[in-house]
Amino acid sequence: MAGLCEIGGRYLVWLWVREGKSGWLALAGALLLTVYGFVATPQPANFGRAYAAYGGIFIILSITWGWMESRSDYA
Repeated sequence: MAGLCEIGGRYLVWLWVREGKSGWLALAGALLLTVYGFVATPQPANFGRAYAAYGGIFIILSITWGWMESRSDYA
């Protein structure tokens, strides 16, 4: 959940900044990034392990998101 909120929020803001899309996308991205802050905050005492696992999931989600985005441009 945290990875999707972070990657999705950043992507929506990126669309607004780099591609000139609607400001509503930037607002939705900011909202997702805010949700990410609340999702990632209440971690258990072994935060190091949870953070390491999240890092791996984040990398996989980022690669998958980029791959899906690149395929949609050429479809």
